[in-house]
Amino acid sequence: MISVIICSANSEELQSVRENIDQTIGVAYEIIAFDNGNAEKGICELYNRGAERAKFDTLVFMHEDIEMKTEHWGAKVLEVFAAHPNLGLMGIAGGGYKSVVPSSWYNADLEVNGGFYCNLIQGFKYSGREAFLDYRNAKNEKLTKVASIDGCWMATKKEIALANPFDQNLLKHFHAYDIDFSLAVGRQYDVAVTYEILLNHFSEGNFSHNWEDEILKVHKKWSAVLPVNADGLDEKTLLRYERRAFRMYFEKQLDKGKTYHELMKICWHARKSRIFKGLKWYKMFVDLWRVWRKADNFE
Repeated sequence: MISVIICSANSEELQSVRENIDQTIGVAYEIIAFDNGNAEKGICELYNRGAERAKFDTLVFMHEDIEMKTEHWGAKVLEVFAAHPNLGLMGIAGGGYKSVVPSSWYNADLEVNGGFYCNLIQGFKYSGREAFLDYRNAKNEKLTKVASIDGCWMATKKEIALANPFDQNLLKHFHAYDIDFSLAVGRQYDVAVTYEILLNHFSEGNFSHNWEDEILKVHKKWSAVLPVNADGLDEKTLLRYERRAFRMYFEKQLDKGKTYHELMKICWHARKSRIFKGLKWYKMFVDLWRVWRKADNFE
């Protein structure tokens, strides 16, 4: 009753997760796996193919570097969707506020921020740190509504995935698809984090230049929709905190070699947000000019 869709880059990891799914899912299932070891296709394209081929009404998109820990987790997925008719997308980690300032699904540089919600064992393939249980459930809920989720594990309905396909024309690689899909589904349905399913994710995020480029594409696409404020933050004060986060973003990007013109383009797209309505967007351009002048004088 669940179609599991995997974009694979490692045959050994794929075989391991196949065996793990078989031992833990607890319901009828199929696995639709794509061998993409040569990275010829982007994950969005392959996820769309998987959704089209799926035999079952419930879909799980997941990475292959995962070990499911919860017994009969498939039954739990079906149970949660049945109990929440407006649920469109469910993950195991997500953020309650998706900012205007370019960021991942959690906006680390915002002084006043939405919650970070998750239930997973986080591994560290790249840094070598020791894995740990990352459980953050500030509201003490079984299911928390969020703005966007982490793409390592995502559950949805086939009809929703077909009506809101992954944007394979915009995102050609392996980043930002989870934020984009969350924002698309969230226009009509609830996006949420569940605490009733536990998995071990063996690797952390890899924030490369390619990741930054893809994030900017998503922020440009959804500029008139952002921020998404699932945590109900006071929007009268968000302008101040978004401006501060933008200033930090400008400083970091200038240090990385971004030009003033490139950052101006990011400001220009962000001006569509309701946070910067009226002439409030002008303050963001002034902030950029001041940060750039300071960096230029320092050099």
